[in-house]
Amino acid sequence: MAEIHGTFDDRFQPLVDELARRVDVGDEVGASLAVVQDGRMVVDVWAGHADAERTTPWREDTVTNVWSCTKTVTALAALVLHDRGLIDVHEKVATYWPEFAARGKGGVEVRHLLSHTSGVPALEQPAVAEDLYDAEAAAARFASQEPWWEPGTASGYHAINYGHLVGEVVRRVTGQSLKEFVAAEIAGPVGADFTIGLPLEAYDRVSAIVPPTAFEMPPGIEPGPLALRTLGGPPLHATFALTDAWRAADIGGANGHGNARSLARIQSALSHDGVAIGGHKLLSPETIDLVFDEQATGPDLVLGAPLRWGIGYALVDPATQAYLPQGRICHWGGWGGSYVVNDLDRRLTATYVMNRMGNGLLGSRRGEGYLRTLYSCVDA
Repeated sequence: MAEIHGTFDDRFQPLVDELARRVDVGDEVGASLAVVQDGRMVVDVWAGHADAERTTPWREDTVTNVWSCTKTVTALAALVLHDRGLIDVHEKVATYWPEFAARGKGGVEVRHLLSHTSGVPALEQPAVAEDLYDAEAAAARFASQEPWWEPGTASGYHAINYGHLVGEVVRRVTGQSLKEFVAAEIAGPVGADFTIGLPLEAYDRVSAIVPPTAFEMPPGIEPGPLALRTLGGPPLHATFALTDAWRAADIGGANGHGNARSLARIQSALSHDGVAIGGHKLLSPETIDLVFDEQATGPDLVLGAPLRWGIGYALVDPATQAYLPQGRICHWGGWGGSYVVNDLDRRLTATYVMNRMGNGLLGSRRGEGYLRTLYSCVDA
């Protein structure tokens, strides 16, 4: 059986065994799992290799591109600023970013950015990936666009530009770029090895993603009416994550780099009354309650899947997410299958990061399997 590194409480042995099995059979190349419960890191394990050729072990400090799990950190940044009274999620975006009011967007509120309901999910075509790499220039383009649907009436997944929109609000009120704010006010204080983008000094320990071989939607789900318009603005391939330009950019919707441990350290604030593991307070319980204020439910206009959005995080949809229990749970995942789950009822945060991307656009069978096993351990 594959060698597992790290530490874990004995009751999570089935979860650790599942990771070992999936590495053995080739489902995983390299991966890490972490669980924080009641203020302790009860699972912190990793296994496999950092490269597709399986020549370099995945190590304790290995990081990789976590795709849309980055959004959970970006959302947390906005919630921290709300908690400090620097923004109000119910205030108009234009209060902080006046140019955003152009072309009928004067009524868009910060909560609409955070819940994918702003009506601005992508750049108008034609657009290329390089258009996203200058965050301020991209934000100016988004501000000049008209909404593609009436803001606040439905979600349309902001696949790549989530961090450009939220990040510009962060920049306007703090004077710091999103990546600077996350480093100084979130990752640094909680001791998390997480960055938006990837600094040059971390290149020697990054695990290059292994791209998916196809794209699959869940059974019975068809892409939404805005899928082509959104995913073509601009079109992206997973291999962009291997380029220096991508790693240097500030893309708070998709280019965060970390591992399961770093995400768990950050996100544990949501499941522990605002206090991240190690004792650093990020949020008040009142701000955490905002996350569970449902903003949209039903078929997403981009992904087509039925989704429930709170403020900054998805909420559990029992019809499509039987692998998660009901209750006060907020979550989201990254392209290829990584995930962040914050379970407030159980005071638990669970994270999974891997390099071999699954083919699913909405999660992966591996991720669902780990979560089913995790909850069988927790609720035994």
